[in-house]
Amino acid sequence: MYFNSLAALLCLFCVVVCSAKKPITKDNCEVCVTVIDKFEKTLKDEDRKDGPKLEKLFMKFCKDLRGKEERFCYYIGGLKTSATYILGTMSKPMKSFMPSTKICEKLRDADNQICDLKYDKQIDLTKVNLKKLKVKDLKKILSDWGEDNACKGCAEKSDFIKKVEELMPKYAPEAAKKREEL
Repeated sequence: MYFNSLAALLCLFCVVVCSAKKPITKDNCEVCVTVIDKFEKTLKDEDRKDGPKLEKLFMKFCKDLRGKEERFCYYIGGLKTSATYILGTMSKPMKSFMPSTKICEKLRDADNQICDLKYDKQIDLTKVNLKKLKVKDLKKILSDWGEDNACKGCAEKSDFIKKVEELMPKYAPEAAKKREEL
């Protein structure tokens, strides 16, 4: 009898501990907090008074986003192609000037994958040895610069390196200057 009650108590403890969610910070839910903060900076106080207007403004805001931020908009219904629509979960607390971390907690409660979005690590072009990067990383650098088609005829890794070095003064002038100094 004692063993059964101890086992039940242990199970109850595990359920309570496992179901407790960590509080949201910019570190563990970076894309959500960043997008909400960026969007809030575009708002005026009178924009916050009307929920549907707030949602329309967010959808307009999402049109110009790319990458992980665009994916976040997709998750909460900020894009026309979104499968779900939980913008109300964002707009209601935003109307009352709730902090972005609390808004992201509410969004996470509605959809767990909200906080799974993480920004890709940025490559420090001033210090990195381009010859040691993978072709995938070199392609990503070109893509981040909007030069997806710049290396269509590239067959070798050295071709990608030459193209990155050629375009670096245009897109990363500080990095190009520091690389020349070394």
